[in-house]
Amino acid sequence: MLSWRSYLTFLLIITIAAGEIINRGWWKNEILYQTYVRSFMDLNNDGIGDIKGVTSKLRHFLESGITAILLSPINTSPMIDTGYDITNFLDIDKSYGTLTDFEELTKKANKNGIKVIMDFVPNHTSDQHEWFVKSVNSDKKYKDYYVWRKGQDNNSKPPNNWISVFGGSAWTYNKKRDLWYLHQFDYRQPDLNFTNPNVHREMEEIMKFWLQKGVSGFRIDAPGFIYENDNFLDEPLSNYPGAKPGEYRYLNHIYTMNDERYHNLLMNWRNIMDKWSDARNDEEKIMLVEVYTSLQKVMALYDFGANIPFNFYFVKNLDSTSKPSDFKKVIDDWMAALPEGVVANWVTSNHDNKRSTSKFPERPDLMLSLVMILPGVACIYYGEEIAMVDNYDITWEQIYDPRARKLNAQSFSTSARDFFRAPYQWDDSINAGFSKARKTWLPVHKNYKILNLKNQKFEPESHFKLFKTLVALKKSSETLKSGSLITDTLNNDKVLVVSRQSSNESIVFIVNFSDDVSQNVNLNKYLPGAVRATVIISSVGSNIRWGANISVMDVVLPPKIILVITSTIHRRN
Repeated sequence: MLSWRSYLTFLLIITIAAGEIINRGWWKNEILYQTYVRSFMDLNNDGIGDIKGVTSKLRHFLESGITAILLSPINTSPMIDTGYDITNFLDIDKSYGTLTDFEELTKKANKNGIKVIMDFVPNHTSDQHEWFVKSVNSDKKYKDYYVWRKGQDNNSKPPNNWISVFGGSAWTYNKKRDLWYLHQFDYRQPDLNFTNPNVHREMEEIMKFWLQKGVSGFRIDAPGFIYENDNFLDEPLSNYPGAKPGEYRYLNHIYTMNDERYHNLLMNWRNIMDKWSDARNDEEKIMLVEVYTSLQKVMALYDFGANIPFNFYFVKNLDSTSKPSDFKKVIDDWMAALPEGVVANWVTSNHDNKRSTSKFPERPDLMLSLVMILPGVACIYYGEEIAMVDNYDITWEQIYDPRARKLNAQSFSTSARDFFRAPYQWDDSINAGFSKARKTWLPVHKNYKILNLKNQKFEPESHFKLFKTLVALKKSSETLKSGSLITDTLNNDKVLVVSRQSSNESIVFIVNFSDDVSQNVNLNKYLPGAVRATVIISSVGSNIRWGANISVMDVVLPPKIILVITSTIHRRN
């Protein structure tokens, strides 16, 4: 018979062997900071941002209050699509550093309480990847790693009318195989064939490899493109106004997008991450999913392992012409559709979309402030904390974006994503402190002498100090973590109000959408029982002082202003 001490030891061994996932939900009130590595910090001064550069700036994240960073692709790549064309999923591109550099980053970041999340690109590889080279050569194992088809008219034309996201046919003929291969993006990014079980296994091993290197989760890139219609049917015309043959919007992509078989893939990857954490008594790993689809289909992803199916509705549905009622609708629609027990998220911009500061130039703090007040995860893009803007001085000769390179020098500006990817503006030294190289991979914005992090640290009120204040508020306020949400519009759709309330506190976000007329508003409804409120932040350069005590009954909102105010709720017994 076992002694009680031996029995307890036995139970302990069993418990440890069984394992459990710890720190579940660590991400539920996060500020997720997308770090475009190529443009963040160049430590070896070759003009390209690198992993050591990110490591060198961990202090910036700590000072800002950021505790989760999402890295753009850093795997080995010929950089046709700045890293989304991968030749080796298990290594780091030499322009960014080495595996040792990456391990040092995750080790130091984790030590400082900063989670590192990796971009995971499963839909396609580079055409220079070993798998594709072997597939072209009809290697027995790799022959069906990609989507190959016979063409029409004696193989002289593509198999069907499918169009690439970057324009033109989604099929390219390969002379050696005498077949056409599918590429939903650039022709140098052939699509993997996920009906092949070997491809599944390859992706699983890749995921496990990076978990071993210390990542806290993955952003799943473009999973809606992974499966296509098995019969390879022609897609119908979209009848989109002004769409021309060969343009992606010319067709209605019912056979090449959002085939629901990818749901099971996500669930499988979720299980791999959970088993990994469970076996090692490790923290929960996060899965972010990039999809551009209907609200209903986005919400369905919560049932298939996605912690954060990205909410791109601010990005896609709002612009400088939008009114308060438009903002209210986007917020209300998302919250109404949100399944019970899951967490909202709000994306301001990213590497594929115009910066929010450029989209709303008259109110550069608008989106950053709003997502800090809304419930859930705030997903922001590097440089937004200092109100960096897109660099439209980048010329045709300087761009890399393969989608834009297909156009000419007169029309490239309508689709080039390089504008959104310029180097970070650290200070007013050469190349904004990003690099000491004679030439950076993309040019720095010409406004860097004035608009940079160093300047904003010394200004009494700045975009960076506004950001820090709101990050600290979001992290500490129980009202913002779990309080109720009210959205409203006032003064004939000139003012947007977003109110968060708990049992003893109200926090209210207010924006005047008029560019030239002040608005008088009564905020008593949103600050129950309060006579006066404290200004947490106001727009940089406004005449309302941070920390000011104002009357809630008659608040005068100057044109364009953004305010966040708070008061303690006084309830009658």
